[in-house]
Formats: sequence, structure tokens, C-alpha cells
Amino acid sequence: MAPRDIEARTFRFAVAILNMVRAMPSSIAGNVIARQLMRAGTSVGANVEEAQGAHSKRDFVRRMNIARAEAREVLYWLRLLKETDFVAAEVATELSAEADQLVRILTAIVKSSREASS
Repeated sequence: MAPRDIEARTFRFAVAILNMVRAMPSSIAGNVIARQLMRAGTSVGANVEEAQGAHSKRDFVRRMNIARAEAREVLYWLRLLKETDFVAAEVATELSAEADQLVRILTAIVKSSREASS
């Protein structure tokens, strides 16, 4: 996957997360989870973007690792939303599948970057 592909994919992911959050019903619990999900979901792409401008391979790997951790956090919040019926199961399942794919892609990027610098 080319660097621009992961940037575009994580941007589209952030847009999907924001659209889902916007459609969620307002409640105290829902608002807290929505804020956490929004923060983590948009952070994936922001860290990928920052990694592209990294000053060193080490900084690049660090940023991609942060993006990966944020994508894993999104999986948690989506699972929680799905189990508590805050969002439609289909929406949560679709976004969970994309978050899982992003975790896998980011893991591969980190692994290949570490191997290239060894």
C-alpha cells in the first residue's frame, strides 16, 4: 500500500466515524463514548499524516504505532456501542471491520519499517 493510500483510507475512516457520531442519540453515556470514539477515530489519520512528515525512521515508526493503538481503541468503543445498542449493529460492524483492517495495515507498515532500518 502506497503512503497516500493509507492517508486517504484513514481520512475516509475519520469521516465515517464523525458521521456515525453525529447520528447517535444524545445522552450522558452516549456523549461520553461519542467523544472518546471521535477522538480515537480521528487520531488514526492525524498520526498517519504526521508520520509522513517524520524527521526520522524512528519518529515515523512511533507515529504509526500511535495510529495503530488508536485504531485498536476504536474497536473497543465500537464494540461497546454495539453491545449497548447506541448504534445500529450493521454500522458498528462495518466500521469495526475497517478499524481491524487499519490495525493490520499499520502493523505491517511498522514491521516492514523496522526491518528496513535494521
